[in-house]
Amino acid sequence: MTAEPPTPDEPRDFVRYLFWKLRPEARRDAPEERSRRIDDAVRCLESGPPELRLRTYSLVGTKAGPQGFLWMIAPTLEAFQALEASLWASRLGPVLDLTHSYLGLARRSEYLGGHSHPGQESGKVRPTDRPYLFVYPFVKKREWYGLPFEERRRIMAEHMQIGHRYPSVDIHTAYCFGLDDPEFILSFEADRPAEFLDLVQALRPSEASRYTALETPIYSGIRVPPRRMWELAAGLP
Repeated sequence: MTAEPPTPDEPRDFVRYLFWKLRPEARRDAPEERSRRIDDAVRCLESGPPELRLRTYSLVGTKAGPQGFLWMIAPTLEAFQALEASLWASRLGPVLDLTHSYLGLARRSEYLGGHSHPGQESGKVRPTDRPYLFVYPFVKKREWYGLPFEERRRIMAEHMQIGHRYPSVDIHTAYCFGLDDPEFILSFEADRPAEFLDLVQALRPSEASRYTALETPIYSGIRVPPRRMWELAAGLP
């Protein structure tokens, strides 16, 4: 038995995680100029393409390098392009650097069968708006794809069963094959960081984990409004 591929016209969301940091000179500006830059950037985010869904997260206090990221969901790539172009044209653009970007496409998991697992059941992405989002690229060892499909489904069934022990952690999987460097980009929404840590630890002994080739870097995002995301990086109270 082989997996059934999605039909070409099945509605599916594109997903992009865009990581950024402000240049040091952005924090040397007078507070009034920093506020004006942020006002302009917030207008860009609030007036983006109507079909684009956006969530904003701060990495200040959790990660060296990038200071925040945008989680974007849209039916077309052009929506991402329009939003990013508007940021470059804003007053914040000259002091803004992009550090990482991950692009993927949602789809129903081929391993579900009759199994129910929220976040894996369709090509539509449905954020639950919990206060923390943990994001990382994911690559499997090539040996994984050499296993018979039914064997992979058996292994993934155990993986999903472990996930069901943590119902307050919501998974979002985007497939990157042919679109970006990793194979998948994963994100997990949680009410408390400890819940996600415990889930990751519980998955370590699973059979599926033997086939993991890459699951770093990991980004621990704190959900904040757009204005606060920029203010934290710009050194504004």
